[in-house]
This record gives sequence, structure tokens and C-alpha cells, in this order.
Amino acid sequence: MIDKRELCEKIRTLYPDVGACGLDVDAQWDEAQKSWVVHLSRGSYRLKTYLEEKDAEQCLMGRQCVSLGIEIAQLRANIERMKEA
Repeated sequence: MIDKRELCEKIRTLYPDVGACGLDVDAQWDEAQKSWVVHLSRGSYRLKTYLEEKDAEQCLMGRQCVSLGIEIAQLRANIERMKEA
């Protein structure tokens, strides 16, 4: 089973600005969806995405982080657009 702290730390490794300057990340296991819910927030703006367990495992093992990277990049871009609107 994946550890929540490991997943958040991997996200911070891929995106060093996450966790700094008000851009926060959190993750939790969603039993109903059988996937990880990754929350990205800045101030009052908060978005989430679902990450399949196998994708999270692959990334944490250093094999492939494409899915995680794409999802976090999209969340980050969406939060920036919301902030500017």
C-alpha cells in the first residue's frame, strides 16, 4: 500500500514549487473510487484529481510519472487561471 506522505513528497520532488509560497498538496485514498485523490490548493482555490493506484505505484518506484506529472501540471495551471480571473 502506498503511503500518503511518500506520494505527496514525490509530487513535491516533481514540482518543487508545490508546498511553497502558498501552493499546497494533499492526498488521500478514496476507497469507493479505489484511487488516490490529490488535492492542490492556493489560498481559497482548491482542485482535485484522481490518480489510479497503479500509476501512483509506478511513479513511486521511479518507473513512470507521466500520469502524475500531467495531472499535477493541469491542476496547477487551472489554479493559476482561477486566481487571475
